Amino acid sequence: MSYRVAVRALCEFTAKCGDLDLRFTPSPTAQEGISGHQLVTGRRGAGYEREVALDGEYGLLRVRGRADGYDSANNRLEEIKTYRGDLARQPANHRQLHWAQARVYGWLLCQARGLDTLELALVYFDVVSQKETLLLERHSAEQLRLFFEDQCARFLAWAEQELAHRGARDAALRELRFPHGEFRSGQRTLAEAVYKAACTGTHLLAQAPTGIGKTLGTLFPQLKAMPGQGLDKLFFLAAKTSGRALALDALHTLQRPGLPLRTLELIAREKSCEHPDKACHGESCPLAAGFYDRLPAARAAAVGQARLDRPAVREIALAHQVCPYYLAQELARWADVVVGDYNYYFDASALLHGLTQANDWRVGLLVDEAHNLLDRGRGMYSAELDQRRFKALKAEAPAPLKKPLERALRAWAEVHHEQVAAYAVLPDLPVKLIGALQQLVGAITEYLSEQPTGLDGDWQLAYFDALHFCHLAECFGAHSLVDCSLMPGRAGKRPTSRLCLRNVVPAPFLAPRFASARSAVLFSATLGPRRFYADTLGLPDGRWLEVESPFSAEQLEVHLVRQVSTRYADREASIQPIAALIASQYRQRPGNYLAFFSSFDYLERVVARLAEQHPEVPHWVQTRGMEEAERTAFLQRFTPGGRGVGFAVLGGAFAEGIDLPGERLIGAFVATLGLPQVNPVNEEFRKRLDALFGAGYDYAYLYPGLQKVVQAAGRVIRTVDDRGVVHLIDDRFAQPRVRRLLPGWWRLSVAAPARQPA
Repeated sequence: MSYRVAVRALCEFTAKCGDLDLRFTPSPTAQEGISGHQLVTGRRGAGYEREVALDGEYGLLRVRGRADGYDSANNRLEEIKTYRGDLARQPANHRQLHWAQARVYGWLLCQARGLDTLELALVYFDVVSQKETLLLERHSAEQLRLFFEDQCARFLAWAEQELAHRGARDAALRELRFPHGEFRSGQRTLAEAVYKAACTGTHLLAQAPTGIGKTLGTLFPQLKAMPGQGLDKLFFLAAKTSGRALALDALHTLQRPGLPLRTLELIAREKSCEHPDKACHGESCPLAAGFYDRLPAARAAAVGQARLDRPAVREIALAHQVCPYYLAQELARWADVVVGDYNYYFDASALLHGLTQANDWRVGLLVDEAHNLLDRGRGMYSAELDQRRFKALKAEAPAPLKKPLERALRAWAEVHHEQVAAYAVLPDLPVKLIGALQQLVGAITEYLSEQPTGLDGDWQLAYFDALHFCHLAECFGAHSLVDCSLMPGRAGKRPTSRLCLRNVVPAPFLAPRFASARSAVLFSATLGPRRFYADTLGLPDGRWLEVESPFSAEQLEVHLVRQVSTRYADREASIQPIAALIASQYRQRPGNYLAFFSSFDYLERVVARLAEQHPEVPHWVQTRGMEEAERTAFLQRFTPGGRGVGFAVLGGAFAEGIDLPGERLIGAFVATLGLPQVNPVNEEFRKRLDALFGAGYDYAYLYPGLQKVVQAAGRVIRTVDDRGVVHLIDDRFAQPRVRRLLPGWWRLSVAAPARQPA
């Protein structure tokens, strides 16, 4: 059995040394890098070979890659690197890595072509001046062979260890057994469909009820399929911390003695940083100094552990004095299962997708609570520019940036100079402004290349905002819209504006990510209607599964409260009957309840009325901007045998992803249809979705709203032994089109109005 390794990955393992240095230095964009390579190779003669595929072997290693170019007339192999600024400031460890890659490619070429000697060139191309700097070395084939073998020998022990690990892992996974005596009702159906999708290389959208054990029911079959499908990695992607925690718990349940399965949890940088007051470079942070020198020992210690969650990675990192966040990034290369947020695979610069592409991995995807991917995907591929931020830069703009900034602001003013309405969708991209922003980005980049510490944080934020906006403008299409919102200026001043490039349908961006995976399983209790998510997430050909609920109608009383309207115009009139209903239900069956509302304002008004008229009903309230500790305290009030009502906002932290089985929660009140607010932005979404799919209102309002309602109500029944009640408070719940979107196993009844207090 051979071990495949890319030239870049080999050299990064063996030749990277020194400090971790993440000081902001503007570098070429991916498009600039591609263009730079094309420009350099386009200058070469007719016999010049581009993208030369090479491979070679050393023991069990199979090394492969593509050299940038070979000039047979001069017998010169070129490694091309694009850059900005002063090349003299390039860190020595970067140059060392580049030479290592060139030398490895050099030997592979000598071996393939039977060459005795070869000239190597590092070609550094300045994307601003478009000038080349050539650094040359001449080597004999023997010298290059010895260098290649030295790099391989240094990697070989690791490769042998990894092959042994892979063999043991796959053998153990073939024998893996379900950890419980039997599957829950519905869980086996889900597991079988996931296994079939993994084995056939297809994508699956699975709607399965809460409480059947979806996390374990998807992880187990995917792991079982890994050996037969030759999968390198399994990525479990979650929208929230609670989803990651459930996955780690399920993997712990599966982790029997003798199962060599490495599980890694990826955590956001701000939650992993040990020294938030220090900059990410060796002159500031002790965990960045000598990072690559100490990394091998930390890496070796880490891969000996099965569970690499946040505490474990931190402990290893601090024991070896390296940064926990960047140690975890390195360990993503060597873990079998990676648990992390959606952005690690779906974002424009996603770590896991980038590694998958670079290393040609075969991966499986599990996307937890996948209904969240629509809004998250929209956010990843949207951009916003605030004119006030850019105007504030004028006062202290360095001389080289004054004119580019002024040009951008003049072009910006032209965008909205005739706009009267506070909000307007632009008919086309503001091409002139985007051109001016690109010039400003270039000027800032050039300035920072010469003076890397010369601009403060406000300039850097403006730089990144403009860069992101310009990048998304290059991908603009029917899936997005661009709008302008006017903001009143100070007394006597003209209004300023905020420009938004809003993604409406993330499918065109997400579909290629799904295509990069061997199979993807998207699962949720609310993943219907099927067409809605298939259209918006980019899986029109994905298989569909709807798992029958294991719960019976007798377990859950669902009452439709038709006498109350929660529409905005009717809210004042609804406060009294809702407070009375909550108190009545609590008197009838004391216990723990959750009450959901469309906004904090609505919630607070009902709480005030309940406290005034029914002080005997204990209650606690979700507040704006709750910290993690406060959210934990809120949930801890739901104890077995406890009594009281927790008030929360629909769609918030307590409306999904929490598990309160048995007497911890016996009922819920949902005082809203959850429909997004009718405002100019959502109306434009409705129009665009109607043009694309012919179902604008349903796609923009009804489906997203009812998904939140069902998620919230799903907190009540978590096991086959649970009993509870749900009150759906609004006359619109009785409409046939709404009732059809509620779970089929619910038995709906019309509730009598609560008695008013005397």
